[in-house]
Amino acid sequence: MMIKLRYTYTFKTILFFCFLVVSGFLSHAEEIVATSPDKQLTVKINAEDGLPNFSVFFKNKTMLEKSPLGIITNEGDFSKGMKLLKSDVGHVSHDYIQDKIKRSEITYQANTIKCTFENADKKQISVLFQISNNDIAFRYELPTWGERIVCVVEKETTGFRFPSHTTTFLSPMMTPMVAFARTAPSYESGYEADAPLEKSTSGEGYVFPGLFKIGDNGWVLLSETGVSSLYCASHLSSWRNGVYTVEYPNIKQNNGFGSTGAQIGLPGKTPWRTITVGDNLKPIVETTIAFDVVEPLYEATQKYKYGKGTWSWIIWQDESMNYQDQVKYIDLAAALGFEYILIDAWWDTRIGYSKMEELIKYAKSKGVDVFLWYNSNGSANDAFQTPLHKMNTSIARKQEMKWLKKVGVKGLKVDFLGGDKQETMRLYEDILSDANDYGLMIIFHGATLPRGWEHMYPNFVGSEAVLASEMQIFSQHARDNEAFYATLHPFIRNTVASMEYGGVMLNKFLNKGNKQGQQRLTTDIFQLATGVLFQNPVQMFALTPNNLHDVPQFEIDFMRNLPTTWDETVYIDGFPGKYSVVARRNGSKWYIAGVNAQRDALKLKLDLPMLKGKKSQLYNDDKLKQPYTKELIVKKNGVTDIEIQANGGFVIVASE
Repeated sequence: MMIKLRYTYTFKTILFFCFLVVSGFLSHAEEIVATSPDKQLTVKINAEDGLPNFSVFFKNKTMLEKSPLGIITNEGDFSKGMKLLKSDVGHVSHDYIQDKIKRSEITYQANTIKCTFENADKKQISVLFQISNNDIAFRYELPTWGERIVCVVEKETTGFRFPSHTTTFLSPMMTPMVAFARTAPSYESGYEADAPLEKSTSGEGYVFPGLFKIGDNGWVLLSETGVSSLYCASHLSSWRNGVYTVEYPNIKQNNGFGSTGAQIGLPGKTPWRTITVGDNLKPIVETTIAFDVVEPLYEATQKYKYGKGTWSWIIWQDESMNYQDQVKYIDLAAALGFEYILIDAWWDTRIGYSKMEELIKYAKSKGVDVFLWYNSNGSANDAFQTPLHKMNTSIARKQEMKWLKKVGVKGLKVDFLGGDKQETMRLYEDILSDANDYGLMIIFHGATLPRGWEHMYPNFVGSEAVLASEMQIFSQHARDNEAFYATLHPFIRNTVASMEYGGVMLNKFLNKGNKQGQQRLTTDIFQLATGVLFQNPVQMFALTPNNLHDVPQFEIDFMRNLPTTWDETVYIDGFPGKYSVVARRNGSKWYIAGVNAQRDALKLKLDLPMLKGKKSQLYNDDKLKQPYTKELIVKKNGVTDIEIQANGGFVIVASE
């Protein structure tokens, strides 16, 4: 017997259908289709054969093929045998101000779709997707299950399946409990650029963020955000069976202590997985998705002041941890008009608490404030530098911070936090929260990637989490590849989070004598350019007292006037691993900076509409790689020709 269904379309039905189409949502059986507000980015969600999956398209081109969704908990498996029950659509829109990322005023608009799945035991979970122009953020949301109000998330089956012609720009996750004093992983590996998928064979997987070139289709950046004490951080697996999956920390991290998954209360949520998509690199460089989907976790106890600092340890090393050398660096900061000095390891034993109070008073008399270094360790690794056992417990930490506030210290650099377990995430958050109570800013070193922390924690002002300037001192490989890595960071590491690199080295030789030893292989102007390219609201630069008289005066003047916060960031040109050109605006003043990692000089025709007809100052290298500066008037059409020397750079500063 055939049953004929008769449909009566009322005016309300037609309106609802139109809403689904206009809003970018349409369901076909067990396939949900959702689009961004501009209709360029499309996500399709399925539950084929009980296996939840999603795929991503940009301008009708495949960016991610069908990729798995799902989690496994101690209360049930939500990765297979799943049924798609329903989907709820909506829209989010909000404006916010954030003064320490790449853009100060942000408007976020996204279409949302919440897909609810049920497993064979009739337990449900949801996946919430937020789809904005060029960005996708999604997370899992777990309800209560009967009397269950807690669970452990043991594993994610979330994966990313790229088309076969994709190439990768990835940094390997470090093996746990290796490197200096067993402090790894600290996100200090290098990168391999433009490598085929089949070369993604790192045994520990790859850190977030990861960049992928989808042939001629465009680019994809993968990362995560919103990681707090309520979850562990994660990373990408190696490429297995055509897929990268989200992996939780290796159980061996933190000397084997702590779970590898996440213990959460119900209802609960995972952090956001983020996908940034574009047919060119502009959306990658300019994305703010890491901050768009998170909220501040507490209010600032005061207005924190950002700026530049001097730092003796980076060039003068441990021997500079004495009163006299720190006075020299305070005087350097004062001469440069810098706001801060960072006093690094061993200050407590080689200067002492009493003399440190005198030193802080001296710095204050010069208009310079102080950051102090601390070892985070108490039990997780073998890092022995002091102050030790001051940051790892609440009682010791609050006692120390009470003294720090009393003597007028403004911030801390906390080191050696290797690992991504929830146990370690709690320590990060505890340090930040306690520090805010005492009016202290926090920089993390030897640390994980910040995941939305600039917006979540008001007193967080940056993390290393990169093969940073210190490796120029210790490694010939790092010196040989300094320009190569510098061209990657604006597209990968620094595009999702602030990066406390500690750069702008103007010594020819990277030691106190500046006469022989570890020779710097990049030009002076390259170094100045990284001061613009690398974004962090508090920058501890690698200048030394001798630079006041052994480099051209215009370089010192440039550093005096260089901002560390930006109102706008614009991609101009580049290819990761080859060259990079980025524009940043502070107030009405534009800085356009570029570096070249290729063997030969690079000639570029740059479109700089923000500088049309403006009188500007050019800083560049001549053909002998010697620095010079001259006035530059950009044509009325905004196009200008620039030549960047190999291992060199340039900066254009627009007159106000």
